[in-house]
Amino acid sequence: MRRTVIRGASVLFVAAAAGCSAPPAEAPPTALTVCSTGDYRPFTYRDADGQWSGMDIDLVRDFARESGAELQLVPTTWPTLMTDLGQKCELAVGGISVTADRAARALFSDPYLRDGKAAIVRCADAAKYRSLPDIDRGGVRVVVNPGGTNEQFDRAHLRHATIVEYPDNNTIFDQVIEGRADVMITDGSEIRWQALQHPQLCGVSTEQPFTVAQKAYLMPKSAAALQQRINKWLNSIQRNGSYAAVSRKWLG
Repeated sequence: MRRTVIRGASVLFVAAAAGCSAPPAEAPPTALTVCSTGDYRPFTYRDADGQWSGMDIDLVRDFARESGAELQLVPTTWPTLMTDLGQKCELAVGGISVTADRAARALFSDPYLRDGKAAIVRCADAAKYRSLPDIDRGGVRVVVNPGGTNEQFDRAHLRHATIVEYPDNNTIFDQVIEGRADVMITDGSEIRWQALQHPQLCGVSTEQPFTVAQKAYLMPKSAAALQQRINKWLNSIQRNGSYAAVSRKWLG
């Protein structure tokens, strides 16, 4: 009788314990906070409704899916990019050029695109601006959005042309179209995309750019683990054809 009671109590205890323990809930996806300027097509664009698009937006969405993370895109600007990195976001994307200054302050991923500075002008004036010396002449107005590598290039290489700052990178090409500036110097990838959107504009020296640069993703100095994950993912998508498909969509 005593054994029966003990055995029955044991069964009740096990049953009660089983009833109290529920299957572990799935952990909520971790957030991946990503800064982007949203003003540098075809890499990144944020419209008036806050909707994001672009080559790097497509790619970072793929990385977030692969990581099981919830993507949170955070607007930034070129002048505040380095300050926002590590404060507002853990990763920055959007046609970011690899520079020594940025590399001294943050980590870059492996590069995913080779690019270089060239010029975009009105097609009617293309014959006047075949080279950098043609551009760097008195009376030539070169428009630039301050804070990025375009401004750094202009300040370092233009001695005679007039540099005109314009704060909105989304509408800056209208300054050339409408005759308020003569030239804009930017990366060849952006020039090709903008020339397709605006038949009035033509690229200069896109096949032989003034500089050679690389695009990569940017992380804080403390994010070595994220850097390794990004590099592994970049290697994977370059091997399986995913990167080529996104590149064709945005770069042709």
